[in-house]
Amino acid sequence: MHIHDTIAGLRAALKVSHGGTPRIVLVPTMGNLHEGHIALMRQAREHGDTVVATIFVNRLQFRPGEDFEKYPRTFQADCDKLSDAGVDHLFAPDEAEMYPRPQGFHVVPPAELDGTLDGEFRPGHFKGVATVVMKLFQIAQPQVALFGKKDYQQLMVVRRMVQQFALPIDIVANPTERAADGLALSSRNGYLSAPERTEAVELSRALRSLGEAAKAAGDALPAEREALEQAARAQLNARGWHTDYLSVRRRSDLLAPQQDDALVVLGAARLGATRLIDNLEI
Repeated sequence: MHIHDTIAGLRAALKVSHGGTPRIVLVPTMGNLHEGHIALMRQAREHGDTVVATIFVNRLQFRPGEDFEKYPRTFQADCDKLSDAGVDHLFAPDEAEMYPRPQGFHVVPPAELDGTLDGEFRPGHFKGVATVVMKLFQIAQPQVALFGKKDYQQLMVVRRMVQQFALPIDIVANPTERAADGLALSSRNGYLSAPERTEAVELSRALRSLGEAAKAAGDALPAEREALEQAARAQLNARGWHTDYLSVRRRSDLLAPQQDDALVVLGAARLGATRLIDNLEI
């Protein structure tokens, strides 16, 4: 695996790969890799000739007071995992390389997508995500990019961005990787104490219960659906969580569901100092 810390270095390496015409597959990450990331890397090989992973903790998507400074950075361990997974190139720039000047231009998602769910509780987060992903797309020029479904709203933001800017990139979504007890794998799981780790699976259970209740209710009125969501939040909070949202939405645009829509249940909640997110398609 070749490691590059400059844009010019990565571009030069990709230009000479496979006779100058590789089908490049990009897998963006912030590092501290777990098996969910590695599953993306392995799947990436099925979609192209050259697999490029990135590790960059993007300051633009963290709000003041969030965990940018303490976000786990495990570079050498990450490199070992990526090499074992067959990644061809790792792009791991520092902030000065990615943002040599303050980033004055940004990609701003539409309000109906940016201002709901995680966007409501983390204002500006998806603007930071969209901006760095657009920049990585311009740097690596992939034909395919892989993202995990655990970050469901992020995946939708990226897909919409690619569609509306007519970028020649196929976005491939990988199912959420879970621990044996059902907890969605996440870099932030490492923040959990042992008792919190045992409790953490209750988020996925709450989503599953809410999804089952929503399916049983069929074409419930908005007030009835909201009552189901409120009850689910109250049950999780009673266990010591601080819930941001547990919500039933339609998969196509994350708006309130209408008759016969395919649904997804999404949630975000804090357990101690750790904020966890998860979702289930139902």
